[in-house]
Amino acid sequence: MFPVSPEKARALRARMERLAVREEDLEERFIRSRGKGGQNVNKVSTCVVLRHVPTGIAVRLDRLEARERGAAATALQERERIRRQKRRRSRRAREKMLANKRAQGEKKTARRPSLADYEG
Repeated sequence: MFPVSPEKARALRARMERLAVREEDLEERFIRSRGKGGQNVNKVSTCVVLRHVPTGIAVRLDRLEARERGAAATALQERERIRRQKRRRSRRAREKMLANKRAQGEKKTARRPSLADYEG
């Protein structure tokens, strides 16, 4: 069981009373994932389904977690992208880049017409 702060527990009880939902009317199931994954698949529950028995309404909590995890993953990717942009190039990468620039400059210089072409 996960620890819940007293304030959250109190707020949840008040909300359930306001909605006339009793804890006895709730049924919870923990579902494991399927497919590849080895031992992890057999040990870890990846989804919680809460069902209100009188109305038959069921809520899957994995979607909420996926949405939250997706936002966190997007933020992490953005931070990584910025970190890569700011990272200094290694000496070898810098030398390679400068060598390529020099080669490109020499190609352009070779394409220019010589002074003899102008003196005709």
